[in-house]
Amino acid sequence: MASVHSFKGTVLSSSLCELGEGISFEAETNTLWWCNILGKALHALDMATGIESIHPLPVMASVVARIDADTQLIGSDKGLFLRNRATGELASHCELEPGNDGNRSNDGRVHPSGSLWIGTMGRTAADGAGAIYHVSRGVVTKLYDAISIPNSICFSPDAATAYFVDTRGNRLMKVAIDPSTGLPVGQPSVFVDGSADAGGIDGSICDAKGHLWNARWGEAALDHYDAAGTFIQRYQLPAKRTTCPAFIGNGRIAVTSAWEGLDAAGRAADAMAGATFAVDAGAEAKYDPAYRL
Repeated sequence: MASVHSFKGTVLSSSLCELGEGISFEAETNTLWWCNILGKALHALDMATGIESIHPLPVMASVVARIDADTQLIGSDKGLFLRNRATGELASHCELEPGNDGNRSNDGRVHPSGSLWIGTMGRTAADGAGAIYHVSRGVVTKLYDAISIPNSICFSPDAATAYFVDTRGNRLMKVAIDPSTGLPVGQPSVFVDGSADAGGIDGSICDAKGHLWNARWGEAALDHYDAAGTFIQRYQLPAKRTTCPAFIGNGRIAVTSAWEGLDAAGRAADAMAGATFAVDAGAEAKYDPAYRL
């Protein structure tokens, strides 16, 4: 039986995102970044000062990744962009699905090779409308088709295994990949079958021990699985629609959330929906690498 821990963490940001996602910690600048997809905004939290800044965007961004001290990668409904940190200007890097205005990007993460895995989905979450792509230096390769809600993209410490899920089916998959490129070299198999459990398997991260940490949408929870896929423990959070985690050091994990889909009564009952939290989970951090141009 997995142990359950009540929330004893902190609220990192009380900015209530309609759909907080794509959180990542940039160790080089000690900054936590995340996206408010539907709010078209990029959030940054200086972990040393606690000062948060919010940058409006002309696109629905779902992924933010480091490139270098001057530039970031932004994944969005309009494709991938290079963001100038100083000016906020966006320059097109590549399109994911040219001519498909019915989709937007969702979960994504940079592989240690410097390539990106990123998923797309229908703007209204239509069945099978999306896909998962591999992007390397602007070259886009479709990996998996007919995905409804792509999530949980992350990689093992040896860079030889990728994880992903279609949240609509709630079967978290694993697949062998080439550590030097991030491209699959095998067929996916089920790592965790959550199809009979409450809530949705949303964003995930893999720690330095190969354990997986998953934000469970609808269950106000961060779930911890060992390297074999055994459910070990659950950390409860103050918002039901938890979306995406990120390691922030000293054993702590930050988790975004959302109020998407809640009416006024629902938001009143879930007052912290959309906030960003931190829990002390004793996790051995493995930070995301930079995207390579």
